[in-house]
Amino acid sequence: MAKESFEDEEVANLLNKRFVPIKVDREERPDIDMFYITACEAATGSAGWPLTAICTPEGKPFFLGTYFPPRAKHGRVGLIDILTTISQHWKRNRTAAEAAAKDLMDAVQRLSHPQSTQFEPGQRPLQRAVEVLRALYDEECGGFGGAPKFPTPSNLLFLLREWHASQDEQIKEMVETTLVSMYRGGIFDHIGGGFHRYATDRRWLVPHFEKTLYDNALLAFTYLEAFQAFGRPLYRTVAERTLTYVLRDMQHPDGGFYAAEDADSEGVEGKFYLWRRAEILAALPSPTGEDFCTLYGITEDGNFAGENIPNLLGASEDAVQNTAKMEPWLNYLQRQRTFRVRPACDDKILTGWNGLMIAALARGARFLSDEQFLKAARAAVAFIMDNLVDGEGRLFASFRKRRGVHAFLDDYAFLCFGLLELYEASQTEQYLNLAARFMADVLDQFADPHGPGLFFTSCESEHLPLRPKSFTEGAFPSGLAVTMWNLAKLDRLLPHARWADFLAKLTADAHRIVHAEPWHYPALLMGLELAETDLLEITFAGDLESSQFGHLWAAVNSHYLPAAVIKFEPTPRTGQCVAQVCCEGRCLAPVQDPEELLETLARKKASV
Repeated sequence: MAKESFEDEEVANLLNKRFVPIKVDREERPDIDMFYITACEAATGSAGWPLTAICTPEGKPFFLGTYFPPRAKHGRVGLIDILTTISQHWKRNRTAAEAAAKDLMDAVQRLSHPQSTQFEPGQRPLQRAVEVLRALYDEECGGFGGAPKFPTPSNLLFLLREWHASQDEQIKEMVETTLVSMYRGGIFDHIGGGFHRYATDRRWLVPHFEKTLYDNALLAFTYLEAFQAFGRPLYRTVAERTLTYVLRDMQHPDGGFYAAEDADSEGVEGKFYLWRRAEILAALPSPTGEDFCTLYGITEDGNFAGENIPNLLGASEDAVQNTAKMEPWLNYLQRQRTFRVRPACDDKILTGWNGLMIAALARGARFLSDEQFLKAARAAVAFIMDNLVDGEGRLFASFRKRRGVHAFLDDYAFLCFGLLELYEASQTEQYLNLAARFMADVLDQFADPHGPGLFFTSCESEHLPLRPKSFTEGAFPSGLAVTMWNLAKLDRLLPHARWADFLAKLTADAHRIVHAEPWHYPALLMGLELAETDLLEITFAGDLESSQFGHLWAAVNSHYLPAAVIKFEPTPRTGQCVAQVCCEGRCLAPVQDPEELLETLARKKASV
């Protein structure tokens, strides 16, 4: 619509003469996007982008829809006709339009609050969610449902935890087939690393070529958890290459991370990422070039618009596992690719998405023992504190030369999540204290004393016609779910009645929200598990700079422990350190020997 309508002289003249046109960046203003998307669903039964809303001067919508061509075609009414008719209707019968807006506001209010449901005895919501995901699972290509196919990392993280609890081999197969299939496909950028937004086909071959920070953060986090759970080196490689891509291409010089890279360059979708066979053969020596083309499906005819998306869909399992031998040539082609015209970078820095990347980098530092990831996570936190927090300690949502609006629930929740992960990775109490500080702000500014869940906007934000809430989960988990994750950990790390009381309230709310269709809420289900599980507590006490701590720390990081909380009690440099494991109100004796700690964790692993 931007090209067809908003650059059209007739449309522009009509808009400017009879309306106040406003175009919204839905990443900078997710609150506005959320409110009008909900209104569109209430009015039409569906919603999407681009979203068209025509409103009263107070911002209350009375006409909504998605795509409209400038002039009628293919059975679609034209935007010019819509604007002309509504302008005339507003002048002749404004009262009717305002009444329609009021009715729509009532419908949006109802949609914003989950309805009470009858609990079905016998089957846990988690079990029902797993069964629906089993039914949706694509056994041949991985993923859930058909094309277009989205990575849905929240589903995979949820299933990883359910596999850990049940040791169900089919759940493991669902996770592993999906992870390997996504890596094999063109949705993964084999030349430069990182994931594209989604696949347009069932096999994961042809992506929508946009790359977003949140996708790469959550997918790196998921592959890291899978590496820890299953020990498969491929998952380590995918996570490393994804994080390396982000540090190379999406990091601000001062430490924050940009939001996204566009799909197009030079006006052509995917042009930056496509290769002709002759290009590969000219760039790589023989027979490496021929071997590369065979391995990555590079042909004369191509697999997309006459050119090639590098992929491993036709490669053998052994070849996929041994792609490390191609790494020098992948790096060479990546450097060659830098001479092309790059897709545009959306260089705004979003607090919430940076929080997710901080969490992924912290996990990378822990599980891969890579100091560059820890350094990058620290730098991102420093950027946020320097540029996205004002003198009164208030957090803001976005930065591009200046701060944007006050932060939303997701910003607070995702940043706290990253800070807690960074506390564990760095053993630095500063990050734990920052997480507690921002989580206290969540309780002060987003709580709803009269209804379920949390508001999406703070009490200090400018008000929309209705103060929105969000329970939905899609490309990333809901702020409500991640708040529950954070509170469950803070309740163990910094015990306080306020954390426990609020977590109990959100837990009761979450049961109401998930019960009817739990498969829509994998992150909230993980929050319920953390809130209602007796978490494994591991405390390191002593010299955290000692080699003894390093050995004990490596032992903990070699186990997949999704329901564990890690504490640190540092002492002056003595060279000595112990680890103590507590669960179900019972603490075992502290140990100094990593092998003894490994035995303890192996015994506990089956029950946590």
